Amino acid sequence: MLKGILQGCLLILINQKPFYGYEISQGLSQYGFEDVPKGTIYPLLISMEKKELIFSKMQPSKEGPKRKYYYITDSGRQSLESFINQWNHLSLNVNKLINERGQTDES
Repeated sequence: MLKGILQGCLLILINQKPFYGYEISQGLSQYGFEDVPKGTIYPLLISMEKKELIFSKMQPSKEGPKRKYYYITDSGRQSLESFINQWNHLSLNVNKLINERGQTDES
């Protein structure tokens, strides 16, 4: 389940602007995902590229060698929209369950 959530989070980030790998890791950290190892992020990016949700392009960097930037595709945007809808539905139901259980389990 975390892999699907992580994929959705990567799509959210990449939809904002093109990111390179380390920058994605930093972006995730800003939102509380600092414990996600880079060894998880890169294989997921490769998988997402194979599914044509994103594509990559090598670009020059002001700080050194070229970097691989990731861009979202139209298919990736559709997947992102689906992820957001599923997440909203899931979080609504989980919160409902937590709130109802909290009300009846207070003994």
